[in-house]
This record gives sequence, C-alpha cells and structure tokens, in this order.
Amino acid sequence: MALPNGYSQYANNKIMTASPAQLTLMLYDGAIKFCNLAIVGIEQKDINKAHTNIRKVENIIEEFRSSLNFKYPVAQDFENVYKYLYDRLVEANVTKNKEILEEVLQHLRTMRNTWEEVMKNAKQRA
Repeated sequence: MALPNGYSQYANNKIMTASPAQLTLMLYDGAIKFCNLAIVGIEQKDINKAHTNIRKVENIIEEFRSSLNFKYPVAQDFENVYKYLYDRLVEANVTKNKEILEEVLQHLRTMRNTWEEVMKNAKQRA
C-alpha cells in the first residue's frame, strides 16, 4: 500500500516544484503519451480507450491555448497550431482514424523537442 501512495507523493512533489518551463515540457510529454495510448486503443479496437486518451490530449491542447499571452505576436502562431491540432483530434475521435493521430503525434513530438531546446538555450544563457 505504501508504494502507490509514495509514487503519488513523488509525482505531486515533482509537479509542485517544477518551473513553468518544466510544466510545459511535462504537458507535452503527457500529450505524447496519451496520443500513443489512443493509437493503441484504435489498433486494439478499444473505442473507449481511444476516446478517453484523445480527450486527454484535447484537454492538454486546450490548456496550452488558455495560457497563451497575446501581448506577444507569436502567441497567434501558437494559437493557430493548437487550433489545428485540436480540430484534427476531434476528427480522429469521431472517425477513430489512426493516421490522423500519428500526424498529431508527429507535431507534438516536434513541438516538445523544440521546447526542450529552448529550455536548454535559456539555461545556458543564465
């Protein structure tokens, strides 16, 4: 019994002590994980698993969208990308289309890796 509680405390502590940049990276990692699980759900013909995990990715994308600061012009570019990904996720959920999820996954991985590079560059400058 102590193991699940210990892991839960560790995970909670990791989130509570993370910087905003680290939290963003964690969200990208989560979106990638859930997108992969949705693909597995489709392959296994487990509609509920696919739906649940697509919705988790949609929720993460919505979180990204809600945190955009439009006082910076680049925010509109991110909004456009996030809207596109969200729309593709909705389409993938309706049709249970694995290829659409693979496209979204590719974009998420690219964005995650770019974010990680931004974090490294910022750390080097500091």
